[in-house]
This record gives sequence, C-alpha cells and structure tokens, in this order.
Amino acid sequence: MQIEETPLKDCFLIKPRIFEDHRGIFLETYQRRRFAELSGIDEDFVQDNQSVSRYGVLRGMHYQKGEFAQTKIVRVLYGKVLDVVVDLRPDSPTFKQVHSVILDDENLNQLYVPKGFGHGFLTLSEKSVFAYKCDQYYTPGSEAGIIFNDPDLNIDWNFPEREMILSEKDRKLPTFKETFE
Repeated sequence: MQIEETPLKDCFLIKPRIFEDHRGIFLETYQRRRFAELSGIDEDFVQDNQSVSRYGVLRGMHYQKGEFAQTKIVRVLYGKVLDVVVDLRPDSPTFKQVHSVILDDENLNQLYVPKGFGHGFLTLSEKSVFAYKCDQYYTPGSEAGIIFNDPDLNIDWNFPEREMILSEKDRKLPTFKETFE
C-alpha cells in the first residue's frame, strides 16, 4: 500500500498494491500495522458501513460531532464516485478547504477522512457500492452536515445540480455560516 498526502492536513489517499493474474485480482484493503507504519496513525475501527446508490445520487456533506466524531476510510466496491471532503476543524491550517477525488472499482483507491471533516460523494456510474470503516459507532444525536451547494465552500461537483438526487434531509442541511459563524 502507498499513502499520499492530500492538500488537506491529516487526510490521505490510500493506494493499494494490486496483484493480478489470469484468475483476476487480489488486494489488501486494510492492514492496521502497515497503515500505522506508513501514516503514523493507529486507528481502532469499530464499524463498517455500505451504501448502494444509483447515478446522480449525492450523499453529503455529513459528519459526526463532539465525542462521537468519526474517522473513516472510504472506498468504492463497485462503480465510480466523486468523493469530497472539507476540513471543518477551526484550528486546522486547512480549515474550510475542500478536496475531491475520483474513487472507483478500477483504481481501487481509498480515502482516509479524519475526525472533524465533512464528507460526501456523488455517484457517477449507473450504480455504486460504497463502503467505509469508522472508528466510532454511529450515534444519531451527534449527526450533522452542511448543505452540498454551500456558497462559501463552493464545491465543484462537476455535475448539473438539477440532475442530482438527494434525500430530503440532505436538502435541508444548514450552510457553513449557519454552523460555524
């Protein structure tokens, strides 16, 4: 596995080593000791989640707050998504900065999303199967988010907004200013 820094502090792109032969491919998606050696971060992941979405579905921008804030490693098992993170840690040098990356079932890359980051993704294929590991259990009372089209964050989804499919809950998320100012 290779770990590359992103422009956002403490957020990493994880590139697995893929072994391919006449039968197909094999890869190690996570190995705690190796990840700790390469990143300097030793996480204890306690929950794995998975979602299935169709073309144009946008899920985000979500995060857990307070003592239940979650670190995640996200990846795509099937399909293709635009994965977007925003640093929401007021004391961070990259506070309020956004980073996006394509995750798909061809590159098999993963993204390490630290506590204090907002996260969302947009399905760019007919269907996507999205999986993520979390270091905290999901706690409904600490769930939070910021609207996907927030003018201060200015996220470039590179996709027509009128074609996006969002939950009613995601359409009603507050703006960055309503949350942080």
